[in-house]
Formats: sequence, C-alpha cells, structure tokens
Amino acid sequence: MSIHIVALGSECPGGVRPGEEAMGQGQLQGGLLWSYLGHGAVAGGPEESSLSNSAFMEYTSRVFGDVTVVVQDCPSWDLLDSDWAGVRSVLEQADILVIKYSVNDKLAFQQVRNGYAPRLRPLLHHWGMPVILVAVGARLNDEGPPCTCPLCASDWSSCVPHSEGLQLSRDLGATYLELPSLNHVFVSRYFGSVLEYFMIQCLKQKANDRPEKRRGNKLNEPRPPHLEQPARLPPIRVEESSFSQDLQWLLERGVQFADVAFYAGDSGKELGWGHAAVLCAVSPYFRQLLLGPKARERPISRCACRGDGRGDGGPPSLLSTWDGGLGKEDGSRPDGHLAGQLSRLVVKDPLLCLCLWETLMFLYRGAWEWEHLQEAMGEKLNNSLAVAQLMDRIRSFLGRDKGPRDTPNARAAQLGPQSLVNLFNSPLYSDVIFMVQGSVLPAHRAVLVARCDVMAAMFSGKYAEARSRVVPIHGVSSDTFLSFLEYLYTDTCCPASVLQAMAVLVCAEMYQVKRLQHLCEVCVCAYLQSMPSRELASTGISVIRLLRRAKCHNAEQLYVWLLHFIANNYLIFSHKPDFLELSEEEREQVERLRWPSRGYLQELSEYQQRRRKLKKSRCLVM
Repeated sequence: MSIHIVALGSECPGGVRPGEEAMGQGQLQGGLLWSYLGHGAVAGGPEESSLSNSAFMEYTSRVFGDVTVVVQDCPSWDLLDSDWAGVRSVLEQADILVIKYSVNDKLAFQQVRNGYAPRLRPLLHHWGMPVILVAVGARLNDEGPPCTCPLCASDWSSCVPHSEGLQLSRDLGATYLELPSLNHVFVSRYFGSVLEYFMIQCLKQKANDRPEKRRGNKLNEPRPPHLEQPARLPPIRVEESSFSQDLQWLLERGVQFADVAFYAGDSGKELGWGHAAVLCAVSPYFRQLLLGPKARERPISRCACRGDGRGDGGPPSLLSTWDGGLGKEDGSRPDGHLAGQLSRLVVKDPLLCLCLWETLMFLYRGAWEWEHLQEAMGEKLNNSLAVAQLMDRIRSFLGRDKGPRDTPNARAAQLGPQSLVNLFNSPLYSDVIFMVQGSVLPAHRAVLVARCDVMAAMFSGKYAEARSRVVPIHGVSSDTFLSFLEYLYTDTCCPASVLQAMAVLVCAEMYQVKRLQHLCEVCVCAYLQSMPSRELASTGISVIRLLRRAKCHNAEQLYVWLLHFIANNYLIFSHKPDFLELSEEEREQVERLRWPSRGYLQELSEYQQRRRKLKKSRCLVM
C-alpha cells in the first residue's frame, strides 16, 4: 500500500515569492515533512504531470515497514492562481493534506485565509480528506504589551495570533498544530503522532475498500478463539409510585387519625374530615390558619382574615377556626385515636362548601393535578365563572397568584410527591416519637398509616403502639430507620453505600414496603456495576454475603441479579475464599452462566500452545 500526502504553503518566513524559483534540494531537506521522514526520504524531482509549473517537489519514503509514502510539496500559493485545474487534480489523488505557514509571516497568512482558503473549503468538505494545519515558528512578544523601542527588531504586529490560526482550522475542518521549531521533539512527537494517526486511518479505509488486495492470514497461522459477550444482567423492576393513591386513601378512609373537621358556615353541617399535618405541609394558608396562638382562656372563633378581609397573603374570608378540645360528650371523635385537640374549621365560602371534597382531594394528591380539578369542578358547578373564581381561591391556598409562568407543568414540578417533605423529621403536628438507639425521630401517624400497611395495623389495632406516643424501635440503626421514614414522606431513597442500601432493604422487608425494597435493590446493583474490576477484586464488600442476605430477606430480584453478576465476573469471585460458601445449586448455576466459559478458556490455551510451537519452528528455520 501507499499513502499520498500533498503539502501546501511554506513553513519559512517569506516563503516563495512570485517570480522566485521553487525550493531546491537544500531547502527541501529543511522542511517539515522531510524532517519527519528522516534519512529514508528520497527526492524524485519535479512532478511529471500536466502541471505547467514545476512548483511541486516529489519525494518518497517508507513508514510502518512496507508502506510507501509519496509527498508532493508546494511552498508557493501562486500555483493555485496560475494552474488551478492542475492543483485540483493533484488534491483529488491525495490521502492527506498538510497546510503550512509561518507565524511570523502575517501577510502570507492573510492571503491564504482570505484568498485561497475559501476556494479549498468546499472541495475539502466534499472529499472528506483529513487536513492538518501547521503553524511553525515562535511568536515575538507573544505575551505582554508590544515593544515600543525604535531600535527593537521584533515587530509584534507581523505575528499570526493563535486565535486566527485556530479559526482557520475550524473553517477548513482541519487539525491545528503549533510547532515552535522544526527540531526532532516537535516534529516527531507532535506532528508525527498526528500524521501517523491519519495514515493508519487511511490504510484501514483502503483495506476496507479493497478487500481482495488485503493480505490474508497465512495458512499455518492459528486463529484466536472468539470470545462471546457476557450475558446481560437481569433487570430490576420497580413498581410505579403510589404516593398520590396512598394519600387519597388517607383522605377517604383515614378518619380515625383525622384532627381537622370542616363545617358549613351557614348551616353548621359537617362537611368532612382532614389531617392537619398534611394540610399544613401542602398549604401555607392552612399553616397560618391552624398554627395560631395556643394559650387561650376560652375557645373563641379566629378568622384568618384581618383588616381588609385578607390574611397575610391568604384568600378572603373562606375559613375560620374554633380551637377547642373535644370531650367525651362530643362522641364525634372515633375510638382508638389518641386524645388530643381537634381543630374545627368553618367554611364560609359557598362555592368552597360545594367543592370541598374535590379541593381536599387535590391537596392530598400533591396539588399538581390542576386540569383534573378544573374538570371536576366544572361538572359540579356547571358555571365557568364560578370555576375560575374558585380556582383562584385554591391558588391562594398554595400561597401564590397565577402568573405568566404559573403553568401546570411548573406547578407539578414544585409539589407532587415532595408535598410532605417539610414534615419529614419535623415536630410540626407530630403525634408519635420513635426512639431508635437513643435518637428521637418525630413522625405523624396519618402519614405512616397511609404509606405503610404494617404501620397501619400497628397504630389502628389493639396494640400498645396505638395508644402510646413514644414507640421504641429495635434491631435497626437510627440512620437506617431515618432513611426508611424519608421514603415514606418523600417517596425517594438515596442510600450512601452498598451496606446502607442493604440495611434499608432489610428494614423495608420488615415493614413490607415492597417498592422501597426494590429501590434498594436497584441501588445495590448500581453501586456494584460502577466498580471497576480492580476495585471489585480488592473491595472488602463480600458479594457472596450480599447474596445470602438477599435470599434471607426475600429480595428475589437482587438474588438472581447477584448470581448473574458473580457469573459474569467469575475470574474475580472464584478466587475469593467466600466463594466456597455458595450452595451446590448456586454453584451449578454460576458454572453454567460463567464468563468466560470453560470452552473458551480451553480453546485459548490450545491457541497459545500452537502459537508457541509455531514461534519455535520459525526460530529453528532461521
């Protein structure tokens, strides 16, 4: 094979001016490409072609042992004006184009940039050949202000700045290089490495274009065995979030833990029940309404609206509160709930009285389903003006007015599953305290009952926890239980390590929260997959013991995934002592799925033996 390189431009200041002779043998040997090719370069004289000008100098050499490199070097750009057709025919046959200029000859660079580069650009983009733009020379006064001394020989204005050369390379689609000088280091290490890369790419392209001329393998040359890709690891499936459905269930059936009652302002009729913790977390208006002064001589009615009929950013007179404890004579407090204060809210707005259930449902589900709320109110009120008024009042519940950026998508991004994030580990309306390893973790029964079935049975049945404010937790660390509570409140789980993820998984299995268990499985898999082979071989985390814990705590997806993971990294785990802890059935499955397989290792051993024998036989012949 051969590679054809065409070089345009001069790396020397001044170059070849019109009317001057082309470079001679001495100038040629000091050039960039001749310096790279070294002593193996042989000059062949001017190019014998249809070119009327003998400005192209041709010389050849060999690279990579048996690849011939043909270089046609033209230092004068005037040839593009005198014989453009001839230059174009030479460029069409080129595999690589090298454009050179001196950084200390700004006038020549401007001629190339303004006159010749626009003519070459469409051709280079059409042909797709690799182009190398090389700036040769050291700039004078490269840094700092220009010298103003009249006796100074350096003229900073004649140097080509780095930015202009880089911009020209972008226009031509070229690789840009700067060489301070043509010594061995810069030419061979910097320019040579780039040129060799493009030469290798050209050889590969030619080999693919002409497969019949490729050198085939020798008949006696053994072929290496083919290594199949490892089997894909089984996916971990996670259920969709049920956060909104859980809070909807709390509104519909969680009356036992309700601590807010709604009454109609005109008739005094009971409209429904709610939970102060959820309402205060979602709506700042309810927070202002319910968290008023606690010390009162007697229960009085407190309206949230003052002065001009509006609260601090709240809606006009919609609700008022009447705080007071309900005694046994009330009989409206369901049994089983801890004795506490019940907040009674009087709904003054008639529209809100009619659509209170839809409004509470909207707030409980995360306050983001605006279209669904508007549709439900439209069916009930059958009045678009009333629906618009009520929608504005519900926006005031959330502490904002409708603005140009108040789109449904923006509102959904603000709330949704994050509506209870302010309640997490907060004493606000907390009615239960967990004691875990000496740590005090406040919580809210309503949220726990809605999000966890085990908690619902624990706080709803005839257990000690149902009537106790302080609940001790055993067998779980405080950090693990806090992560468990964080998921119940925020629907997210972000363990800090593999061991922390496994601890939360065990806690989730204890309280039968399947989705959290599957999220922890995904975290464990992600942590293990991110480890490189070297770290996996030296880590103190025992994957075999993780497998044992996954099986013990009913993490079936993680158990299957870890078996495949051990099989895909068989050469790492098979040398560890705990590999013997696998059961016979597990070891059979790992052996069946192992990568690389036994068959491949046997073929590889036979291939290496044949290679050694062939090498010895060649040495004997030599």
